[in-house]
Amino acid sequence: MPLNDERPTSTSSGEDQGSDVESSTERCDSDCSRKSFASDGSSKNSTPSSSPPINLTMDEIMGSAKDLSNLSLAHEIIVNHDFHMEPPKLAQNSLAKRVADAVHRASWEILESELNGDPPKYEHAIKLLEEIRGILLSFLNPGANRMRTQITEVLDMELIRLQADNDAVDIQGMVSYIITTMGKLCAPDRDKEIMKLREITGNVPTLFREIFRVLDLMNMDMINVTIQILRPELRKQSVKYERATFQSILDKTPNALDITTSWIKAALEEVQLSMQHTDQTGSRGKGQKALPGPFLVVGTAFVHVLSWDHTKSPPPETLMTDERRLTEIRWRLRQLQAVNAVLLIVYSTVGGPVQGLASLAERLKRMTCVLLDGINSPDFDLEEALRSAGAQICCELNKSLTERNYPALTPALQATLAGQMCSIVQTDNPIRTLVEERVRQYFLALLTAQQPLAKLEQVPAGLAAIKPELMSLGAKLRGLMDFNWNVYGPFYAGILKNLMFGDSPPTPASPQDDAQCPLPSS
Repeated sequence: MPLNDERPTSTSSGEDQGSDVESSTERCDSDCSRKSFASDGSSKNSTPSSSPPINLTMDEIMGSAKDLSNLSLAHEIIVNHDFHMEPPKLAQNSLAKRVADAVHRASWEILESELNGDPPKYEHAIKLLEEIRGILLSFLNPGANRMRTQITEVLDMELIRLQADNDAVDIQGMVSYIITTMGKLCAPDRDKEIMKLREITGNVPTLFREIFRVLDLMNMDMINVTIQILRPELRKQSVKYERATFQSILDKTPNALDITTSWIKAALEEVQLSMQHTDQTGSRGKGQKALPGPFLVVGTAFVHVLSWDHTKSPPPETLMTDERRLTEIRWRLRQLQAVNAVLLIVYSTVGGPVQGLASLAERLKRMTCVLLDGINSPDFDLEEALRSAGAQICCELNKSLTERNYPALTPALQATLAGQMCSIVQTDNPIRTLVEERVRQYFLALLTAQQPLAKLEQVPAGLAAIKPELMSLGAKLRGLMDFNWNVYGPFYAGILKNLMFGDSPPTPASPQDDAQCPLPSS
């Protein structure tokens, strides 16, 4: 029997697949003028860095926490297509689990003692039947009038109480009807559970306990079906909802964009430096001093996220709902960069005899990925893992070479190969630096492109070994950025206006000018 205070918990199984690159979306490019900032639609608190500090009450703090919790849940449902609810699982030997088990055990013991009494009592059984009746009715669609009438007639609580007063309650008959009804209402995946209920005979308390267990599963199924049904509509409303919710948080805590402001500022400075270099090299015509477009700056800022050290500073406030996803992308990218560096060393050292062998390349890649799987763990010994990878790669190479009548690697060459692999732990290692810079170039081109699909497959030279994985991460990150821009674009534009123009904003643009640089659509 479920406790009244138990609540379902959310889980996110599998890789997030809810973010795709969209080809039809128009973007602001690097030549967007001051008009891009003239009508940003942001609210009064979009640039809170100039706001004075305020004292918050506990109620205001708790209100902001509740808003953030609701925002995170809605965002998870929209972005993560694998999102689903599961019954809570209390930790073994925890106090909460011991209390819950004790309460459940006492409940079934009371039921058993009442039914085994002479004469039997039905007070607790009637309470359980009434609870089951309410759960079954909650599963029905609004139009299921026939089944609703049948359930209320068979489980007529007033009639059952009268029968109990005369010791004429047919518990087994009602339980049998309940199981049959559950079989009609449950998902096909629960048919085996219903069959197990039918096999329980004689022990009524055990049967009641198992009925509640299966009802809990059916309830989770119902919630998850509802989530799937509501997701398309929720997606339509999500941008307005998330923006409004974040605005309510900003109203309560005006400094809630301080980290975001610093993040945008760093990206803006990089873009401006790049544009100055372009002007100096004469790539742009005379008198054409361009201003960076908001989307270009935000795209550059998202590239910075790939090297963000979350242990030293918290993420920007506007990324908190995607913090876990962004961290997983960053961790996966770090592993792939190390794998790519290892493979570059192998092919540059061994050369011709192993070139063009797709099956060998895939085996070496898979082997290295497995050995570097824990690279993001704090206690992971990267150098030792690379040493092990070097030894296994040499064995695999020797096997492949001898099979094709090539001489095996000499001990000296194997030592050189292993040493070069171990050297990529050094941050200034040239191969490591090369791989990281080209990965950065790939993501910068993808995240700042007006037509991202055209850039998705344009992986720089030297990264062919991890091209499929890079494309997958690129599509995911671009999708997350697009959705983030849809929600927080007005806030970013307000921050940029303040950073670039201070108290002298540009002349407001006409609606036609603003239409030339629309917010991306989700």
